[in-house]
Amino acid sequence: MNAKDLNSSPISVLITESQFAQLFREYLERERVLDVCHRVQKLLDGTVALPVLGEKLTEQHLQELRESLPPEKTCTLTWVQNPIPSKAARVQSPAWKLCRELQHLVSASGGRWSDELEDDLPRSWQRHGDLILLSEDRFRAALWKELGPELWETVASALGARRIAKRGRISPDGVRSPTVTLLLGQDGWVEHVDNGIRYTFDVTRCMFSPGNITEKLRVASLPCAGEVLVDLYAGIGYFTVPYLIHAGAAFVHACEWNPHAVEALRKNLELNGVQDRCQIHQGDNRQLELRDVANRVNLGLLPSSEEGWPIACQLLRKGTGGILHIHQNVESFPAKAHLHSGHLEEQQLQQCPEQAVSNRQEDKMGHRSPKDADIMDSGRETQAAVTRTEWQRWAETTGMRIRVLLQQLHGRPWRTNILHIEPVKSYAPHVYHIVLDLECRPLS
Repeated sequence: MNAKDLNSSPISVLITESQFAQLFREYLERERVLDVCHRVQKLLDGTVALPVLGEKLTEQHLQELRESLPPEKTCTLTWVQNPIPSKAARVQSPAWKLCRELQHLVSASGGRWSDELEDDLPRSWQRHGDLILLSEDRFRAALWKELGPELWETVASALGARRIAKRGRISPDGVRSPTVTLLLGQDGWVEHVDNGIRYTFDVTRCMFSPGNITEKLRVASLPCAGEVLVDLYAGIGYFTVPYLIHAGAAFVHACEWNPHAVEALRKNLELNGVQDRCQIHQGDNRQLELRDVANRVNLGLLPSSEEGWPIACQLLRKGTGGILHIHQNVESFPAKAHLHSGHLEEQQLQQCPEQAVSNRQEDKMGHRSPKDADIMDSGRETQAAVTRTEWQRWAETTGMRIRVLLQQLHGRPWRTNILHIEPVKSYAPHVYHIVLDLECRPLS
């Protein structure tokens, strides 16, 4: 198995200037949140990307790191595609161990190992406690079926798990139910910890997106003390619970129509001791009878939460207004830049435009000429500018439409103001999941 295939999934990284990299590294190692399976990388703009364990990194960690910097300096938490495995990970990675164990299994069963079988193995997976969740596009070869239950027992042993499940496509049932098959084990309930918050859910019935960790951390840092918030698409409580525990919201109305997600949401509120500060509204939120209650409304539905905009306007306090956190997938086509040595690589364009990590091939000595580096910088900056322009255009259009909805609802003028546009992750090629923080206030 090639080293480049050891981990193709995106990872969390902290971006800081090179003079602070060693200080950050020592702190992250001391707190045991440095991801030792991936290399620290120097970026094209001279900054350094330190890989971190997103599930263990807390808002407190980020705050302490930022306080250690001079006033004019900061650090950024983001994601990178196709991270480079560390030397230790390349030698004894779980993917390498899985490949070796399956080679032995196939040989012992009288089969013949092939490149096709190796290509059919998973490069990445989700881990939830002792359960491994595999993607749908792996283990498709006919030989795997012939091995029976022993296949999944071997996979579990190699990956240090007790249960194995395989993810399918999302069901078009209106509640985004996952089609997950439990291959080893009897129970699909798992527990996941993010930023000190415990989440439990059934992987065969509920969605969980580890890629949203940056937004969960941001939500946790928002100044919500004393506020009432409505989470229109609560799910299992991805954002509901951080708003209550870390952001200090006084009360949350959580809306969800998937009964399995509602069951997990109730458990998660109780697990984290905040059940008394949250009311669950089960069913279609478009039929919600709440009015004039919210200081904030969270609209965390993808690819678009547009159907929830009218009810969100209805929920804002009519006397003072409030803030809408609107999630959306926004498409931005790659810039047509004339590069010195051909087109900018597709994988680079899929990376976060704020902090893209170049995976361009270097020469045999591992060096890149200054001219090539300048060209890559130029192409990256051009695409980033195009992407940010598309985000801004969508945000301005959304602000105008929300303003019209509010004026129609209340019969008087309102103003909207773009407070912030937050990139969460690359959802697909040239499509980014972003969050718009939109302030909405009635005009006197």
